[in-house]
Amino acid sequence: QINTDKIASNSGGTTALTIADNGGVTASGTVAATSFSGSGASLTGFTSSQMPAGSVLQVVSSYTTTQVALTSSQTSYTDTGLSCVITPSSTSSSILIIAHQSFGKNNYDTQIDAQLVRASTVVLPNWLNDDVRTGDTQGLYLPPAALVHVDSPSTTSATTYKTQFRNAAGAGTVYVNNNSGHAKIILMEIAG
Repeated sequence: QINTDKIASNSGGTTALTIADNGGVTASGTVAATSFSGSGASLTGFTSSQMPAGSVLQVVSSYTTTQVALTSSQTSYTDTGLSCVITPSSTSSSILIIAHQSFGKNNYDTQIDAQLVRASTVVLPNWLNDDVRTGDTQGLYLPPAALVHVDSPSTTSATTYKTQFRNAAGAGTVYVNNNSGHAKIILMEIAG
């Protein structure tokens, strides 16, 4: 047993470790250890680059309740109003995207296609493809459709993810966030 409250280095007398009355230890400089005991729940000062692969580095989210309607068929896609921005801390990070959003159609034989986009790049085509279709004049309004996707943007710049949809067939009206449904998107940066 050593009874002391300070341990100095051999190279000039600078205090390397200070031991407080409550048992806390403060170190100046780098402490190398072969193992660690305890939960580490109160540890601070880690940077994202020090976190192991698979760690969640940040979480951002957004939502919308604004209904968007398309009244005629089209070949191009329209923003649904659901989007979120994340700025990855490393080019090696992956982004986990989780979203849910409701779609519907009125009483014409229409169909809905939907996709996930990063900036202007489609990263998940055919999230919905020829969906919300009855083949007749029945109206159809479904519970929210779920989306889970992992993307590797390879950037540290602010990056926008958003959903888009289109009325792919017929002359009726298709809706997203119908009846002001609550749509949400969550982005998680995962250490690579």
